[in-house]
Amino acid sequence: MSPSPAQKAAYILPILETRYGTVTTELHYQNPYQLTVAVVLSAQCTDVRVNQTTPAFFERFPDFKTLAQATPEEVFPYIRSISYPNSKANRLVELAQAVMNRYKGELPKAPEELQKLPGIGRKSANVISSVLWEAPVIAVDTHVFRVSRRLGLAKGNSPEKVEEELQAIIPSPYLGRAHHWLILFGRYHCTARNPQCGSCPFTEICEYYALQQSSPPTSPLRRKPNTGTRKKK
Repeated sequence: MSPSPAQKAAYILPILETRYGTVTTELHYQNPYQLTVAVVLSAQCTDVRVNQTTPAFFERFPDFKTLAQATPEEVFPYIRSISYPNSKANRLVELAQAVMNRYKGELPKAPEELQKLPGIGRKSANVISSVLWEAPVIAVDTHVFRVSRRLGLAKGNSPEKVEEELQAIIPSPYLGRAHHWLILFGRYHCTARNPQCGSCPFTEICEYYALQQSSPPTSPLRRKPNTGTRKKK
């Protein structure tokens, strides 16, 4: 009998903890405002690119109040190298204005409240609340989604479903840390293309690996060779 998702989690998490230890987001930040901006900018963009962009941004817009008083046209030049800069410039200004008007300049802590802010979806809210306040939630990005499904920790076809399944099998104290461990494992080891299965510690329980092993490679002899010649008419 194959191990259950909960049994797999109990096996996988200590190994990831030994491998990565105490980790947090790779986004650079010094306060809740900076992390929030960085998380919004990181959507469909690499953390490396965001970290290259934010120093100048934070120098020009150091807090929610300053950003709320800006226009998207003023913000755009500082984030032009980020994916979807026009949309994100609008969202950042709207977000800052909402924080100032609804929450008196203080970023709300509850993930449900964070999701009410422009530009903050479920995943972003979970990242912010878990990183800043160690909330017992897990954010499911593309890496967490891929690794969880490959290893058999979850089977859901959407980030929301995978989040629900992970919440059910990962102890609350582990949730925030598990998010970062799974991201790092997916980003640098269990990659979308050419995962490093040969040096993976989880091949014995990995459903993806088992599937690959049971699928014989296509023989080159089965493919019709291309002679590079044309039939004579």
